[in-house]
Amino acid sequence: MFDFKNILGEVKKKAMGMNKNAVFVTIAIIGIIITGGLILGNSNRGFTLPNFFGISDNQIGKNVVQYINDNQLSTTPAELVSVSEVSGTVKVTIKIGSNQFDSYATKDGKFLFPQAFDMSAKKTSASTSPNASANNAPAQAPTTVQKSDNPVLEAYVVARCPYGLQMQRAMADAVKNQSALAQYIKVRYIGAVSGNTITSMHGPAEATENLRQICIRDEQPTKYWNYVSCQMKSGDTAGCEASTGVDSAKLSACTADTSRGIAYAQKDFDLDSKYNIQGSPTLILNGAQVSESSYGGRSSDGVKSMVCAGFNNEPSFCSSKLNTAEAATSFSVAYNSSGSSGSGNSGSTGANCAPVQ
Repeated sequence: MFDFKNILGEVKKKAMGMNKNAVFVTIAIIGIIITGGLILGNSNRGFTLPNFFGISDNQIGKNVVQYINDNQLSTTPAELVSVSEVSGTVKVTIKIGSNQFDSYATKDGKFLFPQAFDMSAKKTSASTSPNASANNAPAQAPTTVQKSDNPVLEAYVVARCPYGLQMQRAMADAVKNQSALAQYIKVRYIGAVSGNTITSMHGPAEATENLRQICIRDEQPTKYWNYVSCQMKSGDTAGCEASTGVDSAKLSACTADTSRGIAYAQKDFDLDSKYNIQGSPTLILNGAQVSESSYGGRSSDGVKSMVCAGFNNEPSFCSSKLNTAEAATSFSVAYNSSGSSGSGNSGSTGANCAPVQ
């Protein structure tokens, strides 16, 4: 512990008789000592020096948490855990429910990156690393897509991931404008079963909504797209349940009955393991992982193009032109928040949500 009173006293004694320049030097030394003492004295209380050329790293961390909470990127409030500087960026560790996640922000606090790839890490192939994350090795569209008379495009998502919502929004818009597409599209969910409950990467609230959507998908399929189209606007589950005609009693019975809701979810989770699904969204076309960026991105026209690429003989709706603008991320009333193709949405870079590694 620094005794500033004694330090100043000693310096004052030695300053007696010094010339003017020496006194100025002494004052500068005192400033350095006091600054060092402040840093040491506050090191256990999260003290950081302010960034005189912009906002502090701690403030950037607080802004990140506020942005996540204000924009409803998680139904469970995010909490700030720690802030540090990594490779010229601000690494922000946040806690959502019982899980922790690392995000990154620019030093000026303007841009947030939910995920970062370490390009210096040694590259591993799927054959030598069977547990490699699909998120760390983005899929490329196969040169030749496996064809089928009845292709199936599966989107693996979690219900509170901004980019999972983006893909569901693109699919919902495709189905809305070409209803025939519905029979060739399947939304599946990422998670695990623990005891008699399911878990999800963003905590219990997301797991609950995953299970609700799974039950609607499997027991009230004609309500599914209307429900998710409503729910992705603001996350109003109860209101959307009522306005879209979901049978609430049947839904509650499904989520409460482990032989129904949990059993349906387990089938999805088994497929997660089969395809080594990690990121939300991940797309599987006729049993093979594909990249939406090769078909027009996360847009309703991109969804149509992926489905049509899987046909032996393309049906007539494949010649139709749907919305080519990328869907908005997170909760959004509008299909595309920027109003222009691909602008302002992270889906154009293939961003997704991934569990803590």
